[in-house]
Amino acid sequence: MTYRLFEGKQHAEEYLKFRVSPPDHLIQQVVDFVEKQKGRPFDLALDVGCGSGQGSVLLAKHFASVVATDISPAQIEMAVAVPNVTYKVSTAEELPMPSGSVDLVTAMSAFHWFDRPRFLQEAHRVLKPRGCLALLNYTLNMELTREGCCSDTLNTICEEFYVALRKHVSAHLGTTSKPLYKESYETIPYPDKEWHDCLRVSKTVPLSGFIGMVESFSSYQTLLKKDPVEARRLSDQTTQRLMSAMKVTSPDTEVVVDVKYFFVLACKPAED
Repeated sequence: MTYRLFEGKQHAEEYLKFRVSPPDHLIQQVVDFVEKQKGRPFDLALDVGCGSGQGSVLLAKHFASVVATDISPAQIEMAVAVPNVTYKVSTAEELPMPSGSVDLVTAMSAFHWFDRPRFLQEAHRVLKPRGCLALLNYTLNMELTREGCCSDTLNTICEEFYVALRKHVSAHLGTTSKPLYKESYETIPYPDKEWHDCLRVSKTVPLSGFIGMVESFSSYQTLLKKDPVEARRLSDQTTQRLMSAMKVTSPDTEVVVDVKYFFVLACKPAED
């Protein structure tokens, strides 16, 4: 079953503004895997569930062309324009590509929303022999640090924010999407594949940017639709508590956000 979220224009704007992009060295690990398994040239990458294109533009640095697809017209409308990236509205289960045409298929923080068996069949269809698949995501329990502040205090406040949102997480995800990725890794019938459990990435952002990132999550957006007053109260209260703990008065105060990525890399065999 496909889950349709992130489709409203306002949500798409917040997604573009606040969502964390995969770090360059994570994309480089993906590219290195493709080079090791398939080799060059890197003609075409397909980024499925691209959102507003944060990951697609990173692939564009390595591939002659990138096709980036998303089910949401609002997300595609907001997508970052790059000369060698073509954006298309498409489902993940019916990819608009010829069979055997793609060097790399990626899904960055999107695979868990797809009809996973159907998507994996489609990815297999469009990949060239020795083409590669990369499924990336990060855990939602991001940690905060700031010089001179007690990290435990900050992260206790953050955890209470996350706990309040967990009751609004889509039921099929449970408390984390990681088991869905690990299960898919185990069932992908390719001999050449890798599971990476935790890649930590630190990023400095304004406190308001961290809060905005959490507000872009599907769980917060679900609460916002159900009870906008409670959603704003929860967000504002968390912001005020974090500022108080840091002894600052501005939400533009910079913090370091620690994001934990996990990902699957797999290579289609030369012969089916």
